[in-house]
Amino acid sequence: MQAFIFIISVPFIYLISFLPFPVLYLFSDFLYFILYYCIGYRKKVVLENLRNAFPKKSEQEINDICKEFFHYLCDLFLEIFKTLTISGKSMLRHCKFSPEASALFARLADENKSIILVMGHQGNWEWAGNSFSLVCRHQLYVIYHPLANKYFDRFMYHMRTRFASRLIAMKNTYKEMLNAKSGLNATAFIADQTPQPSSAYWTTFLNQDTPVFKGTEVIAKKLNRAVVFASVHRVKRGYYVIDAELLSENPAATADGEITELHTRRLEKDIISQPGTWLWSHRRWKHKRENK
Repeated sequence: MQAFIFIISVPFIYLISFLPFPVLYLFSDFLYFILYYCIGYRKKVVLENLRNAFPKKSEQEINDICKEFFHYLCDLFLEIFKTLTISGKSMLRHCKFSPEASALFARLADENKSIILVMGHQGNWEWAGNSFSLVCRHQLYVIYHPLANKYFDRFMYHMRTRFASRLIAMKNTYKEMLNAKSGLNATAFIADQTPQPSSAYWTTFLNQDTPVFKGTEVIAKKLNRAVVFASVHRVKRGYYVIDAELLSENPAATADGEITELHTRRLEKDIISQPGTWLWSHRRWKHKRENK
C-alpha cells in the first residue's frame, strides 16, 4: 500500500513543482478555500492555540490571523514541492539572506567555527536551508524525523538534499555531529517541536506553560559550538528574508537553561511580529507541566 500511494502521488507532486509561481499560487488559493471553508482542517486546534497565545486580541483579530495562517500553510506546502525543480538562482531570489546575516555567517566561517542553528517552524524553513547551502561555506546538517512511509522518506530526502544539505535522523544527532566534528559545519535544530514532558525544559512561551527540548543546549555546551538563531520572515507572497542573531559564542560558559531561554524568547518575538506564518496547526501544548 505504501508503494501504491507513493506511485500515484509523485507525478502529481512533480506537476505542481513545474507550475509557474503565479499558477502555483492560484492553485494555493483554491486549496485554501477547500482546507479552510470545506474541510476545516485542524481549525479548532488553530483557533484554540491562537486564543491561548494572544488572550488580549479580539475574536476578529484571532480569526484574521487564523485565515492568514491557512493561506500561508497552503502556500508553504506548494512551495516545498517547488523545491524539486527550482533552480539555485531562482531559489536565492525567493529566499535570501539579510546583509547582517551574511556577514555573521561569513565571519564565523572565516574563524573556522562550526555552529548550531536554531529556528522554528516559521516562514519557509525548508527554503531557508536550501539558501543556506547555496551561499554559506558551512556544510549544513538538518535534524529530521524519518517518515513512516519509506518511499516518501527517500523522496523527501532527495528533495531536501538537492542543494547539498545533509540530513541527520534525530536519534543519531550527537553521534553524527561527533563524526563530522572535523569539518566546518552548521547543524540546524527546530526549536518548537514537542518533547516528552518529563525530559523537557519548562518555560512560559506565548502565555502558556511550554515544554522545550533541552538537547539543543546540551549538545551546544558539550561541543561548545556557537549558537545562532535564524529567523525566516515573509516579505511578500513567495519571498522570504533570513535574519540571524548570535545567541552565544561560548555555550560552555553559560548557565543551565540560559541558551534554551534565549532561543525560546527569540522565537516568541518573531511569532508576535508575524503571527500568521508560524505552524499553529501542530499540538504544541498537548502536555501539561507536572507538580507545578
